[in-house]
Amino acid sequence: MNHNSEELDIVESATSRDINLRGADMIVAALRAEGVRYVWGYPGGAALPIYDALLEQDHVKHILVRHEQGALHAADGFARSTGKVGVALVTSGPGVTNAITGIATAHFDSIPMVVIAASIPTSLVGEDAFQECDAIGITRPITKHNFMVRRVSELPNVLKKAFFLATSGRPGPVVVDVPKDILLDHGPFEYSHPIQIRSYRTPRGGHSGQIKQAAEALARAKRPYIYVGGGVVLAEAAEKLKEFVDLMGFPTTTTLMALGALSGADERCLGMPGMHGTYEANMAMHHCDVLLALGSRFDDRVIGNPDDFASENRTVIHVDIDPSSISKRVKVDVPIVGDLRIVIPQLTAELKRIAIRQDLTDWWTTICKWRARKCLAYDDGRETLRPRAVLERLRRITNDDAIVCSDVGQHQMWAAQYFKFPKPRRWINSGGLGTMGVGLPYAIGAKLGKPESDVIVVTGDGSIQMCIQELSTCLQYGINVKVLCFNNRSLGMVRQQQHVDHRGRYAHSYMDSLPDFVKLAEAYGHVGLRVETEDALNEALRTLVETKDRTVFLEVVIDPGERVWPMIRSGMGLTQMLLNESDIG
Repeated sequence: MNHNSEELDIVESATSRDINLRGADMIVAALRAEGVRYVWGYPGGAALPIYDALLEQDHVKHILVRHEQGALHAADGFARSTGKVGVALVTSGPGVTNAITGIATAHFDSIPMVVIAASIPTSLVGEDAFQECDAIGITRPITKHNFMVRRVSELPNVLKKAFFLATSGRPGPVVVDVPKDILLDHGPFEYSHPIQIRSYRTPRGGHSGQIKQAAEALARAKRPYIYVGGGVVLAEAAEKLKEFVDLMGFPTTTTLMALGALSGADERCLGMPGMHGTYEANMAMHHCDVLLALGSRFDDRVIGNPDDFASENRTVIHVDIDPSSISKRVKVDVPIVGDLRIVIPQLTAELKRIAIRQDLTDWWTTICKWRARKCLAYDDGRETLRPRAVLERLRRITNDDAIVCSDVGQHQMWAAQYFKFPKPRRWINSGGLGTMGVGLPYAIGAKLGKPESDVIVVTGDGSIQMCIQELSTCLQYGINVKVLCFNNRSLGMVRQQQHVDHRGRYAHSYMDSLPDFVKLAEAYGHVGLRVETEDALNEALRTLVETKDRTVFLEVVIDPGERVWPMIRSGMGLTQMLLNESDIG
């Protein structure tokens, strides 16, 4: 039995009374109740009842991608750019397995997502049926939680729990596995009840004693330093952070996942720390006497060798909503579990009460000496186009007002180094998993989430080919994004590590059969451009940015020998940076 749109409109009153719906219609009703506008997916036999239900209404719009991985990344990009839940829909078997990389990408970066996975009928479970796949077992290590629905009566509560879990506490992806027979079965739908999950409590403010201890340590510090992680962005705490930095005047570093949490143009922002961070950011991280870590993980790509990091005596204060992240890799002296939107103002208020402002002149003098090394400077006098110069020019043309969706590789690090993101959620990239191919589907999600913004994909000739089929999705739905593709005819970051660590033995990091990207973009119905020289660059960049009614693909040909500097070799410490080619040894 189908439900027409009039019957589905009853969902608007489902908060006050029960109605009877098919399982598939319950899913659509729950999406409407959660305010979901877009779902990214790919149909298949097990999921067809849901697609049938979607057809009966126009509140929730389905975006047909060309691969399930693209669906997950697009939902992820929507969530990263808006702070709302991204929703993806996949079918059984290969539909679920194709989604794994996207789920893991969101999991590593704590992105709120709900993934609805249709599966084979319950009567066939364990029979090695066509497209049978243990979605729960496969996704358990890479989700915040997952559910298998066993009765249609459970479905409304499971869906409500899924959205609650995805967004509360430390966010993350939640998978809901729904057998096809349950999608077709009928049951009561009521969606107004509050969610109660035994033993699941999300932290709020920090413990007053720990707040006081942290404030006293910061007030005594002669070399304080703020280490900002992606948790500040996820918590929507950027304004609270700026108030704290304005009050204290402490030098600050923002990780790859936190760019824009404090404007990159702010003099107190030392840039990004870690493997490809700035010299001043890493030296300050190593030599500070009090380190305030906000929503960060002390990732290996940030602190380098943990033994080397621990060799310097410092007081570490770590604030995180997830207690399992504290003292996981680095011993913490003052742990604070809490929501950063609450904890940062608590620290601000306590430091105002103490009313101590240190004289940080000597500390800033030292930092200015590190800054004087100008570790991001480069020679722009070469005949070939320099990717750093291209990105800086693009930044000026956009006035730092675009959303930049990066793939993974050298281009990702160049963009992170040279864009000065003025606010959060303007930099969309895969940090924890480092997933190639995310850039274009990220941009699809971000553009639908923020249609008023220019959305630019920064990618490379290797990364773009992993999800390039989503150019078809852009055409079908009129999602006009800008693609800047650096073509160095190689897997640039792999090639660089082979150059540095493997004596230039470039095993399978080259590309000898690249497509004509201009013709390929045109074949998908878009504008294709290529530049190889300086004199054509400005016009091409302006066409890229100023064309509003078409997707534009700009290929920029660069030298395969271009490197990302600075760099820290794997296993080395923050003070063991390679600033340029001559430091390799």
